[in-house]
Amino acid sequence: MNTISIFDTSISDYNLGNEIIMESVYGHMREVFPEAFFFKLPYMEITRHTRSCIQQSDLLVFGGTNSLSSRMEQYKQWDVNLRKSAYVKNVVLMGLGWWQYQEKESLYTKVLLKRVLSGKWLHSVRDSYTEAKLRILGFDNVVNTGCPTLWHLTPEHCREIRTGMGDTVVSTLTDYSQNPELDRRMLEVLSQCYRRVLVWLQGVGDRDYLAALGVAGVEVIPPYLQAFDGALADPAVDYVGTRLHAGIRSLQKGRRSLIVGVDNRAAEMRKDFDLPVLERSALDQLESRIRTPHRTQIRIPLENVTRWKGQFSSVQPA
Repeated sequence: MNTISIFDTSISDYNLGNEIIMESVYGHMREVFPEAFFFKLPYMEITRHTRSCIQQSDLLVFGGTNSLSSRMEQYKQWDVNLRKSAYVKNVVLMGLGWWQYQEKESLYTKVLLKRVLSGKWLHSVRDSYTEAKLRILGFDNVVNTGCPTLWHLTPEHCREIRTGMGDTVVSTLTDYSQNPELDRRMLEVLSQCYRRVLVWLQGVGDRDYLAALGVAGVEVIPPYLQAFDGALADPAVDYVGTRLHAGIRSLQKGRRSLIVGVDNRAAEMRKDFDLPVLERSALDQLESRIRTPHRTQIRIPLENVTRWKGQFSSVQPA
């Protein structure tokens, strides 16, 4: 395969977590296809130029986000429809997930996904809930690999993560899932436990939300990934916050992390992979979780990851 198109969820998006996801997507794809040319495609606006890139590609991949749902005709987290399925087809999923817990899938969803998703290649999905949804729709060519951001969190990597708490914490809020009472309480507990509390602005509305909470003494990390990475460079820093992929980024950087879960993504990844997650509704346990030594032991389904990557070995360029 010489040319590969990848739907890139960091293009024209207001959530910097997608930059974290796509960095891992491209890193793993480059391991599999070291000599291929990658087209980076917007996923929320498929244009005439996008169509041209797809038509020139040997493979079309969609990398890790919440773009699948039971009502694809209503929930528009991917610019596909029955008309566009004439050229958006044979898509291979790489760590995609299902949007929230949902009811029975619509007939439109079943028809659309059968048209756009590959029936030949093995699909990689983010969690067992998404795998079950696709199997209900008739896709037997699917494995649960977890999000690509997890794939390098091996036992060897996790053993290097500190078990006891540090003296500084980086936190996050989620502008689209607000609970002022509980989020304010989270920041107050962090202020009691840590010498310094920093908040990274991952989403476009996080700054205004943080200001509205009115918690004093909190330092702000500007809204770009390099600034967050700079804060994580401190070996004495922990992460405790509501943003899932900020927490995974912290784990990637070898930092002790606790994700405060606000949706099905964190809940399912905790069940499947033992990701360190505390549900926001259980904040009465937060201080104890912070102060109690904890060993990070992420359970990555490496056999499924290897199987998904390995399917392309027979089609590498000579």
